[in-house]
Amino acid sequence: MARFEALYGRRCRSPVGWFEAGESSILGPKIIHEALQNIRVIRDRLATTYSRRKLYAYNRKGPVEFDVGYQRVGEVAYELALPVELASVHPVFHVSILKKCLGDPAWILPVEGLGVGEYLSYEEVPVEILDRQV
Repeated sequence: MARFEALYGRRCRSPVGWFEAGESSILGPKIIHEALQNIRVIRDRLATTYSRRKLYAYNRKGPVEFDVGYQRVGEVAYELALPVELASVHPVFHVSILKKCLGDPAWILPVEGLGVGEYLSYEEVPVEILDRQV
């Protein structure tokens, strides 16, 4: 069976490539039945593949809604109510950056103890020299 026929469910309009070189057999009902069975199998497998791809593609897509502590600015932007420590950060974010958080409040670290500067930068301090070359 040709790839075109398997993909589109019909034969190619051009007669070139319908038959292999040297092929001269008469098509009987058995061969036609086998070809139809192959086409059904291929279509079923393609439908399974398309449905699986659709499931994975649309798994994370769809309308994203946030309610507590958020204010919708546009269709794809939200303004966050940030704490005073993060006053230097712009409060409007795109929806693709925001993610639903189901974390434990005990994991939240204070910004003061981390050594973060005014512009949310920090100084890197080496702890240990692992290798030396002369």
